[in-house]
Amino acid sequence: VQLQASGGGLVQTGESLRLSCAASGSVSSINAMTWYRQAPGQERELVARISTGDSTNYADSVKGRFTISRDNAKKTVYLQMNNLKTEDTAVYSCEGWIFDGVNTVLRRGQGTQVTVSS
Repeated sequence: VQLQASGGGLVQTGESLRLSCAASGSVSSINAMTWYRQAPGQERELVARISTGDSTNYADSVKGRFTISRDNAKKTVYLQMNNLKTEDTAVYSCEGWIFDGVNTVLRRGQGTQVTVSS
């Protein structure tokens, strides 16, 4: 079971990006999923989380700009990022609980770089 994050890139302030985090392998379902980010020299920060029941929570710094969502059929979680700011520049990664049909395992995907220029 693996998680693959994608969708990062270089954008200007005010623009948007949508990140995807897809589970692959022997995946029956995806459960609680979280997006994190880490900027150079800084601690990893929780950006957004979505529960199995679709309740969400966000870091204060992204509330109103970012939206986390899930497509259970595609076993994918998204992070829609609008009105991006330079301080959003970081490596974004996803982490989540995946049910493989027998066990529920925690997986972390590799990061995808988001760079916001002014």
